[in-house]
Amino acid sequence: DFHHYLPIFFDGLREVEMPYAFLAEQGVYDMMQVGASKVAPVVPQLIVPIKTALNTRNRSVIAKVLKVLQALVKCDQEENMVGQALVSYYQRILPILNIFIRQNDNLGDRIDYGQYKRCNLGELIMETLEVFERYGGPHAFINIKYLVPVYESVIIR
Repeated sequence: DFHHYLPIFFDGLREVEMPYAFLAEQGVYDMMQVGASKVAPVVPQLIVPIKTALNTRNRSVIAKVLKVLQALVKCDQEENMVGQALVSYYQRILPILNIFIRQNDNLGDRIDYGQYKRCNLGELIMETLEVFERYGGPHAFINIKYLVPVYESVIIR
């Protein structure tokens, strides 16, 4: 029953204590993998848990939620219903990202060996916005640009 369990797992994404955080994240990924076609009708119920998790302003929680959002948008690649359903909720999700969008690690000429973990919040936010634009349909860029003015399109029109 996706209408019941998926919002509960999304609400658990804000957990930082280890067994609960792992169970919530793995539950979200498993449900999206098994029932990709059943996710789109549940999107309106996911907005409040997503916004609550982003408003914790905990960097590890925000990084986890952004990775889950990317997977959420990509889970039904054939139909793109989830990406287009999220566009109308950008005004609730994206404003908190403005605070962290410039939080890049300035390494100078050093090498970042932790890139594979995808923990750099600024880059992760830009990746998420690019995924939103690619899968969000024709009005996605306009809505993203309105809420995140520093964002530049990755799709050549």
